[in-house]
Amino acid sequence: MSINPDNNLRTYDQDPGAEVTPLYGDRGRLDDLAARPLRRGLRAVPMRVIVPNLVTLLALSIGLTAIRFAIDAQFETAVIAVIAAAILDGLDGRLARVLRGTSRFGAELDSLADFVDFGVAPALILYLWGLHEIKSFGWFAALVFAIAAALRLARFNVTIDDPNRPPWHAYFFAGMPAPAGAIVGLLPVYLNLSILAVPNTRAVAPFEIAYVLLIALLMASPIPHFSGKNIGRVPREYVLGVLFGIVACLLLLATFTMEVLIGLTLIYLATIPAAMRRFRAYQAGDAAREAGAAAASASALNVRK
Repeated sequence: MSINPDNNLRTYDQDPGAEVTPLYGDRGRLDDLAARPLRRGLRAVPMRVIVPNLVTLLALSIGLTAIRFAIDAQFETAVIAVIAAAILDGLDGRLARVLRGTSRFGAELDSLADFVDFGVAPALILYLWGLHEIKSFGWFAALVFAIAAALRLARFNVTIDDPNRPPWHAYFFAGMPAPAGAIVGLLPVYLNLSILAVPNTRAVAPFEIAYVLLIALLMASPIPHFSGKNIGRVPREYVLGVLFGIVACLLLLATFTMEVLIGLTLIYLATIPAAMRRFRAYQAGDAAREAGAAAASASALNVRK
């Protein structure tokens, strides 16, 4: 080693015959990095995952369009748009399970779309239709309805993966589902647009506000409702009857839309007490089994002593 007096830099003496080994091989490090293929950050997504999300986006678009129809005072078309969004919402999840295309992204997208379709859109339709007659209280009811839908969806996302849920919990929803809340909450609009022609006046607005707040309470509360997600296969002998009933309901819905929606709404509300009784029966059965198991364990301990 020697020191250069001109710049005070240290230099190391090297044997002229010594072999120098490159630090990065035959090429420099920059050459190696340039020759290395770049990895793409996004992986290819199969179509079986994309298709259910497209259905969800279509439902979201229809829900937003329902708001536009309400702004243009086309309330019947707005109601039909919400119903169409509810139908698509019921299809996207089943389509994802059939295609084995479920994903975390799809679940989050579905939840956000549901909030717009069944929380924001019905609230704005109700306010623009009749709740605006009592401005502050009407807007308050619309806000509560939308917030209740958001809380209902958030609770569903949290409890769906709970490993401690009893198997029979799959037969029930905790609180009114958001799609059902949207369809049931629009009952005042059905009554006005049907053959009943219930007047949409300032005198009726307080009753409409009370009804909307009641539906919001049912969505946010833990009151059990029947779930239709676990309907099994139809027995062969009932297939024709079920097909006839479905076709008849669709024809009636297309011909007497508002009247059929009134009937479906009242039927759904009538099932809530039955769901509560069934839920309590399951709870009582679990409590009885746990008490029996505890008594058997205690008797076994006494025998050992």
